Amino acid sequence: MSHEIEHFKKYASEYNPITIGSIDGTDNLPHDRAIARALRARYKPNKQVKGNPRHTVFIGRLNPRTTQDTIQSEFSKFGKVMYCCLVKDIVTGKSKQYAFVEYETSTSVENALREMHKEYIDGSEIIVEREAERSLVGWVPRRLGGGFGGRKEAGQLRFGCRDRPFHKPIIIKHSNEGVRNEK
Repeated sequence: MSHEIEHFKKYASEYNPITIGSIDGTDNLPHDRAIARALRARYKPNKQVKGNPRHTVFIGRLNPRTTQDTIQSEFSKFGKVMYCCLVKDIVTGKSKQYAFVEYETSTSVENALREMHKEYIDGSEIIVEREAERSLVGWVPRRLGGGFGGRKEAGQLRFGCRDRPFHKPIIIKHSNEGVRNEK
């Protein structure tokens, strides 16, 4: 049995830009400039971020009009929210269209992941993932060529998350059976 299939995981457990850029996690070479940029990036998670990364969810693809109060209201249905942060541009103050919510318990996280992923808030279909920055070793954010997003048209899809899991590798077995060299 192939090494890739023996250790196949549908979701990333550590972040390697080449693996994340591969549909089945088996690539060995970067296939676009962003992955090459992510390999060169030196990124350290923000030490000022407090809280439990295992109790934190990332909410992406938010409507630009969505407020922090709306996020707090929608996600408090699943348990006590310890912290809620809609990320905004430091210069303009406009929403960057993603947020983080930290819960008191892991049960609340599981419920939010199950119930809110691909739901609509303010007319936009959102994604809900586990926080990656502090929980995935080697994490590189999208702005440095990493992340899990990407556009199909640009050829910069990233895999290994709930939105785009890895596909099981297809192993082609070469067989010489039935081929005879007769004289």
